[in-house]
Amino acid sequence: MTLRPLSLCSALALALAASAAGAQQTPPPAGDAAARAQATLAKMKAEDKTVLTHGIMPLPFGPNPQPLPPEAIPGAGYVAGLPQLGVPSLRETDASLGVAWIGGIRKDGATALPSGLSMASTWNPDLIEQGGRMIGGEARAKGFNVLLAGGANLMRDPRNGRNFEYLGEDPLLAGTLAGHAIRGIQSNHIISTIKHFALNGQETARKFVNSKIGEAAARESDLLAFRIGMEIGNPGSVMCAYNKVNGEQACANDWLLNRVLKQDWGYRGFVMSDWGAVPGLDAALKGLDQQSGAQLDPAVFFSKRLADAARGDRRYASRIDDMNRRVLWAIYDNQLDRDPAKPGGTIDFAANAAVAEEVARQGIVLLRNERGALPLAASAKRIAVIGGYADTGVLSGAGSSQVQDAKGPAVSIPLGGTSPFAAFLAQAYQRSVPLDAIKALAPTADVHFRDGRYIADAVNQARRADVVIVFATQWSTEGLDQPDLSLPNGQDALIEALTRANPNTIVVLQTGGPVLMPWLDRTAAVVEAWYPGARGGEAIASVLFGKTNPSGHLPITFPAAIDQLPRKAVDGFDELEPDFAGNPPHGTMTLTADYDVEGADLGYRWNARKGHKALFPFGYGLSYTSFAQGAPSVTGTTASWTVRNTGQRAGATVAQLYLTGRGGKAERRLVGYRRVDLAPGASQTVTVTIDPRLLADWQGGGWAMPGGRYTFATGASAEDIGQTVEVSMPARRWHDPHLFASR
Repeated sequence: MTLRPLSLCSALALALAASAAGAQQTPPPAGDAAARAQATLAKMKAEDKTVLTHGIMPLPFGPNPQPLPPEAIPGAGYVAGLPQLGVPSLRETDASLGVAWIGGIRKDGATALPSGLSMASTWNPDLIEQGGRMIGGEARAKGFNVLLAGGANLMRDPRNGRNFEYLGEDPLLAGTLAGHAIRGIQSNHIISTIKHFALNGQETARKFVNSKIGEAAARESDLLAFRIGMEIGNPGSVMCAYNKVNGEQACANDWLLNRVLKQDWGYRGFVMSDWGAVPGLDAALKGLDQQSGAQLDPAVFFSKRLADAARGDRRYASRIDDMNRRVLWAIYDNQLDRDPAKPGGTIDFAANAAVAEEVARQGIVLLRNERGALPLAASAKRIAVIGGYADTGVLSGAGSSQVQDAKGPAVSIPLGGTSPFAAFLAQAYQRSVPLDAIKALAPTADVHFRDGRYIADAVNQARRADVVIVFATQWSTEGLDQPDLSLPNGQDALIEALTRANPNTIVVLQTGGPVLMPWLDRTAAVVEAWYPGARGGEAIASVLFGKTNPSGHLPITFPAAIDQLPRKAVDGFDELEPDFAGNPPHGTMTLTADYDVEGADLGYRWNARKGHKALFPFGYGLSYTSFAQGAPSVTGTTASWTVRNTGQRAGATVAQLYLTGRGGKAERRLVGYRRVDLAPGASQTVTVTIDPRLLADWQGGGWAMPGGRYTFATGASAEDIGQTVEVSMPARRWHDPHLFASR
């Protein structure tokens, strides 16, 4: 399908033609979403023009609950349609990791993919696109036609409570995977968002913290991740964020929404607000197209107030047409009207669970493996399994992304509190039991479980065992950040004691981000399983016993100490009480997260700038086999190199290409990657195209590559770099083409 942006003249001509011909006009071709949107707009009456611009949260709880319209489905949002014009309603669900459970109010369930960091650890765009298709298919079968998915925020602070939903710290990796997830979702003829636009770097004070950053740094990092994701995925909607960006709310940010998104990038879809993120009516002039969950805002700004403003102010009259045109474009571009989603569809939960398990298998990262401790032999005689509710399920992150099957969580541990959002703040476990999976793969072993509450009891079992598998958890949630990078509830002390009691101790981490490991040097092995989803227990056991050769690579940096981070604490964390909503206390308080400190140098790039050595670097991951990568051959923006399996068993690795120097100055930027599966002794030539933006700087309203010598190297991680090659490149300046210029 070829879609090209309309010029101002052609858009005006379409509008005039539609006005003259009215209902007698020949309908535009089905594939021309822009023309169809303009034709429908020409038929809309004044009272029609606010219908698509606001919606409710169709749930019977929370502040100001609304009666559910007959067509609404309990979920995140509902926007009425225009049936007289053939425009369907929008039925929205949170769905970054699966169709959200919302406390089981629909009496149904869904398949939970592993967390975003687990997905990112696969470095496998095709698999992530398959996961998107799966989520989109389940949503469609439930009657939803809009998914609030596509989280592309980069990890600026490892203590951010929402990191588990996102795809890491690098714009190329995160943007590519977000784009493929969106493409998979929208293959079901439903709309996906990309979110949260932009620079939503912490949950503390999320509705008023000001993300301060220079334009160049923003364009080269977070905005580039969004841009890459949008180029690949073509999302029908962009969801703006709660936070401020350079002093202006993200959902009423003229620079972010009008200048960057719509003018510079030529985006044709619509911007929806996050729920409760709209500060006032003038957000419409600043680029917001749709007010979501309007009962959470101070007022319904985009209904009567918007209509009144449009009657008396040309700016609002022009904007209200544009708002409708954009929503209609997204509907038609994804064929919501021609192929409508309907409740009651069939879901193959077994097949979908297999997809979730494959993501979990590929996303598990082997961090340490001393003395060949893993894989475990199936003939192990006595195994002690300790902690982490391993006898019950696997941990999931909390908040709007929470997914559960129809039976609900295997166990739910409330955080407590009396706020309307307290129900969201519970540690919920998926119904996939690691202990059962371990027993299934070690049928002759004597397996003993202890919950780890009492260290002495756990140590007693460890001393009697051949091998100890300790499950350690770090729970994360939307709305709250972490105070530090420790394992909570005394788990670091538990692991310390177990490793001293039995040196053959294997730690399985289920975390929402990186953690410090004061006990690391005494362990036999460490496995990062993240939040592993609907079949996480089976995936973990498969890796432990060698049925799966681990192939995950870190999409984030595990710092060696808090002192390595740009900020020693999350801004505002120590001053503010925990608050899921993130509103300012007493309506007054200013708080700034100064991202100019690191600028575009997030994670591994910050470490390279400062000379820090990570506990585990970006791109790192071990295998049960070994690999070698040759030096790259770089011609223009094409690079090729050879990857060989030098070990004794089949496995997969991630071939990584880094820019290591430019103009005599050291750099560290991921510029290409490819997941490669190889038999023992086999080799493969990997070829990647380097996006020139990854070699450039944002200067003077465009991209600029200085002429001179550029050095590149392949690597097993951002810190394990091979032989460098030097290439001469000419100076170049250019402006980004519009997003859809080549469609």
